[in-house]
Amino acid sequence: MTTAPRAPSPAPKVSRPTIKPVAPMVPLARDRSPVVARKNLPVVLKRRRGILVGLGHLWVLHRKLVLRVVALIVAVVVVLGAYVFRDEIGQGVLYGADVVSGRAAQAGLGVAQISMTGQALTREADIIAALDVNDFTTTFTFDAEAARQRIEDIPSVASATIRKVYPDTLNVTITEKTPVARWRMDGETYLIDATGAPIARARFENGDLPLVIGAGAGDDALAMVNLIERFPQVTPDLAALVRIADRRWDLIYYTGLRVQLPETGVVPALERLGAYQAEYQLLDRDLDLIDMRVPEYVAVRPTQREEEPSS
Repeated sequence: MTTAPRAPSPAPKVSRPTIKPVAPMVPLARDRSPVVARKNLPVVLKRRRGILVGLGHLWVLHRKLVLRVVALIVAVVVVLGAYVFRDEIGQGVLYGADVVSGRAAQAGLGVAQISMTGQALTREADIIAALDVNDFTTTFTFDAEAARQRIEDIPSVASATIRKVYPDTLNVTITEKTPVARWRMDGETYLIDATGAPIARARFENGDLPLVIGAGAGDDALAMVNLIERFPQVTPDLAALVRIADRRWDLIYYTGLRVQLPETGVVPALERLGAYQAEYQLLDRDLDLIDMRVPEYVAVRPTQREEEPSS
């Protein structure tokens, strides 16, 4: 059985808005610049001039350079001002430091105790003066390194250490130079070190050190003391070594005997003197002078005594 074809469905209705006509646009003129008459050409533009304009241009074009120049000028002005007013600035700084130190000292941080050890030849007054401690000195502001250098400038001090013990104590440890002899010059007796430099005044307890006398004796004292100790026969009752004209030595004994040594050949002279002492007890005889200045010869002079008046 054949089916009849179906009729097509009607198309959907589409509503469209009504198109309104638009008025035609007026075309723009190609040259919108103001019309300038040819007789006024060329147009001269006026330049703005002035210091501010120039500075503005300089700032825009060379800003980094301007900043560097300004910084340099400020630095120069500050340095010159500090130099001109250096005294006033220094006084102000010192005054401020004193005020701060004074308040710290009042708060219990001032140096109240100084402990010293190791000093035998060095006077405590010299150490305290080198420390330079005053009422405004505190353990915080105290310069231990500078004080140590001042203490080591004392002739008798070899080295020093300073330790700050908070809140108010300084511990000073002294290591002194070792004296090798006593040196008498112009009525004063000093202790000298190995270099011959005076380190302190000699005291009674230093009497066991060798005594050298005369100008230039200190410089050669150690060498002569070491040499004379090689001859123990001549050292008993030896009182002093006297430097003569900074050229030679004389030996002075407690008995009043003087032994004149030569300028050169001191070792052979001391060997002969030791041999004479061992064989003849020459140093124990009643003599006041033994002259050994001429090699291979020995001249002696007996002690001159006043005759006792006859009864």
